[in-house]
Amino acid sequence: MSRRCELTGIGPLVGHNVSHSNTKTKRRFLPNLAPATLQSEALGQTFKLRITNAALRTLDFRGGLDVFLVKASDEQLSPRALKIKKQVKAKLAAQAAAA
Repeated sequence: MSRRCELTGIGPLVGHNVSHSNTKTKRRFLPNLAPATLQSEALGQTFKLRITNAALRTLDFRGGLDVFLVKASDEQLSPRALKIKKQVKAKLAAQAAAA
């Protein structure tokens, strides 16, 4: 399982540990991933995704999983999140056509 956020696409970054004598050694900065169970209001389902805590705060700010997925670019999303996005878009289009 990769260390990459399924919603924002954030992965490991590379940097340096810098000692007191200013010696630099390579290190990795890993994203703060957490398993989250997210509710889709349009589909009426819950989904388990591994996302960063920053993405979880962004979901709350934007108004939920459905709104976040509709606005997100396809390049950032994981294959599982893309599948959910397509389902949400289809459901919202069907609701708009019925109204």
